[in-house]
Formats: sequence, C-alpha cells, structure tokens
Amino acid sequence: MPIFTAFSLAAALSATPTVVPDTLEQRVAACLACHSVKERGDAYFPRIAGKPAGYLYNQLRNFRDGRRHYPMMTYMVTPLPDAYLREIADYFAAQHPPYAAAAAGSGSKASAAQLARGEALVRQGDAVKKVPACVACHGAALGGVEPAIPGLLGLPSDYINAQFGNWKSHTRRAAAPDCMADIAARLSEADVAAVSAWLSQQPPDAAARPATSLPAPLPMSCGSAPAAVGGAK
Repeated sequence: MPIFTAFSLAAALSATPTVVPDTLEQRVAACLACHSVKERGDAYFPRIAGKPAGYLYNQLRNFRDGRRHYPMMTYMVTPLPDAYLREIADYFAAQHPPYAAAAAGSGSKASAAQLARGEALVRQGDAVKKVPACVACHGAALGGVEPAIPGLLGLPSDYINAQFGNWKSHTRRAAAPDCMADIAARLSEADVAAVSAWLSQQPPDAAARPATSLPAPLPMSCGSAPAAVGGAK
C-alpha cells in the first residue's frame, strides 16, 4: 500500500466522529426537506410554520390514522405516538420565518369578477348555499384561531384548490362533524376557484399571529375545533 494512502486511511480511522445533537430541531429536519424554513410557497407543500399547534397536531394524527392521504406523510408519522406528534406540532407552531414571494399559480389569472366572488364568499359567505364566511371561523384577519383553526393566507391557489377537491372526494377528512367537507360539498367548482384565487392574492403579514378567540360562536359545528373557540355546542 502506498505510504500516502496508508497515512490517509490511518488519519480517517483516528478522526473523531461527528456527533449529531439529539434535539427536536434535528429530528424534524426531514420535515424541512419539504416544508422548508425558507417557505418556498410550493403548491404541494404548504406553509406550516406559525399554524396553531392544535391544528398541526390534528393534521399529523389525520395522516397517521388515515383521514388524510399522502404516502410520504403517512410513512413518516405512522410509528409516532400522540405525545411525539404534539411536540412536533408545538415546534412548528412557534416558528415564524418570513414569507417567501408568492408562487405563480392559477390565482394570478383570475378575472375581476372571479376575485369579487371570492372576496364575497370569504367575507360574507353565501346564505342561499348555507356557506358561512371564511372569516367567521378563520378570523377577521384570516390568520387562524387558537387552538385548532388554521390561517388561510400565504398558501398558493393550487394548494387551496386541491384541498377543496380532497374534501369533495372525501380523501381528506376530519373529526365528525366534518364542517369543511360539508362546506366544500355546497360550493361549486367556480366558487372554489374564486375563493382560492382571492386568498392567494392577499399579502400575508409576517407579524400576524393566530387570534386567541372569535368574537362569536362558530356558525356550524366542527369536530376538529373545540368549543373553547366559541364553537356551536
């Protein structure tokens, strides 16, 4: 064996191995491969930083228990107990990185009439279709409500459209009564496109945080949102 090669091998064998810190941040590094700290605004991987911890915990359980379907998420959370899922949810709820520039999507091509319809549904709902306003549950600033209602800003229109499609097809479910599935069933495809287009064009406030409560009870019973936020009994 050449002297140089032997010396290099001996040095490598004697080198101190890298010690990876056993921290929660290190453990969730796999999550960041998709839900990047830089928050790319990807149509398939939504921003999870800053969402209410109860909401994130519910979604992790939904993936684990088969109420939501995405193979990579199911694979990652299937062996994890509730306590660990709560730790993960708490970690991401406490993160508030800057928002990335909005990704181009179908929302950028919406007409003025579409955007007006979307804003009307978000702010006022549709009494004829028995669809409550988005702000009635997700907060006046659409930043979500503690402990379990998510914010709606900073998400690409394609992602929002996909989630409504999942609720309509029952491939995304939540604890009964599943209020979002009921709402999705009452909205036409045109309504969904209008809502997602308008929401995706609203600039999120990096300093905004989920509200601690709603000024009025939830307009409909929702199994994933506890009565503590004013939900209907």
